[in-house]
Amino acid sequence: MTKQQQYDSLFQTLDSLCEGETDQLALMATIACELYHTFEQFIWVGFYRNVGGQVLKIGPYQGTHGCLTIPFSKGVCGKCASERAVQNVPDVSKVPYHLACSATTKSEVVVPMLASDGGLVAVLDIDSDTAAMFDEIDEVNLQRLNKYFQGRSS
Repeated sequence: MTKQQQYDSLFQTLDSLCEGETDQLALMATIACELYHTFEQFIWVGFYRNVGGQVLKIGPYQGTHGCLTIPFSKGVCGKCASERAVQNVPDVSKVPYHLACSATTKSEVVVPMLASDGGLVAVLDIDSDTAAMFDEIDEVNLQRLNKYFQGRSS
């Protein structure tokens, strides 16, 4: 199965599981679980919630422990939150501001999850122990996850 086919199947499953759900934590938990179990190269999948004050707090995730609190001014997740733009890091060892929550992480992609008013709900953080794991297919499809957080304000 191609990567795009895996994403297409993932979205069919998520559409079924998330239909009618409005609770953001329930959505995050379900999305993190499905992503983690769909892509074996994803060693950590989780959300960092925007709790205000330019601070992200750990939300639902799959994998080993993550950082508990990340200011918008720190790390790849903070950069994603402050810029509200996808951050695709092919080699985390070459990014001086990377926060190493896991020693095995080689590449990372972080995607902002936005409410319909453009407010930041959370960032979705995915790590891989394979360098340059993430590509445009990942970026495009992971941004599609925003649809589950639309229809409510931040």
